[in-house]
Amino acid sequence: MMNQLELNDYKQAIADLYNRRSQTYDESEWHLQICLNLLKYSQTSVGQRILDIGTGTGHLAIAAAQIVGDEGRVIGVDICAGMLEQARRKAKVLGLNHVEFQLADAEALNYPTNSFDQILCANTFPWIEDKEVALRRWYQFLKPGGFIGIHTPAQTAYVGYVVLRKVFERYGVILEPSNRIGSVETCHNLFANAGFEVVEITTEQHGGYISLDKAKATWEGIVVHPLPRQSENLLSQLSSQQLLQAKAEFEAELEALQSKLLIWDDLTTLYILGRKPERSILQSS
Repeated sequence: MMNQLELNDYKQAIADLYNRRSQTYDESEWHLQICLNLLKYSQTSVGQRILDIGTGTGHLAIAAAQIVGDEGRVIGVDICAGMLEQARRKAKVLGLNHVEFQLADAEALNYPTNSFDQILCANTFPWIEDKEVALRRWYQFLKPGGFIGIHTPAQTAYVGYVVLRKVFERYGVILEPSNRIGSVETCHNLFANAGFEVVEITTEQHGGYISLDKAKATWEGIVVHPLPRQSENLLSQLSSQQLLQAKAEFEAELEALQSKLLIWDDLTTLYILGRKPERSILQSS
């Protein structure tokens, strides 16, 4: 596709973030497990054409290519060149010639209508700016009867973030929930509004107990070194005194959740499977 992308500030910040992480991204087994789970729920099979949105280092695309075989085809897209470099390297080592990696903005793709049997998106969809518009665009690329499978953390996931969001709401500051979509109902409505039949939403709990210090470290990650769209302009919205008070409240609420020196960190994960109707509602309207 393109060798260089024109991205807005938000997307460029994401690309820069993952370029910095590209050399060590595969050290986390969590990302690979999410991709394998999504493939399992999507029931990917031999001969299919698959589009992997936000492919990263190619976890899902490579696993899908091994399933669909030479009769199938997999395209993985990402805005991060560093991640794609790792993906291409791994595919070459495995001798996979039917998987292709493209530098592309997932919200500006332009494939022919009815190109893919499945569109899959793991570890990426929460970063998409306009989710419904993106889903409507991807809908066109699916063949009638084709499936879309997406993973997202639930709104209850990550105890530090959940508590921090609640504390800041008392100060009139709304944290951008960029790492999740929301409830099962929200997910269902989002996909239905884009034209999909929502076949199934599966939840899995990947949570565990973490230390108080690890939970408190959320403050550093969100307030001091925020990810794109998280705590945007936060420091300008609150005075130094308010920030100190908010931090004290945040830590006190986490301490109240502590049991035997540990805190339960909810990691409820949603796997959303949608189907494009055989007769498309959007096409027939």
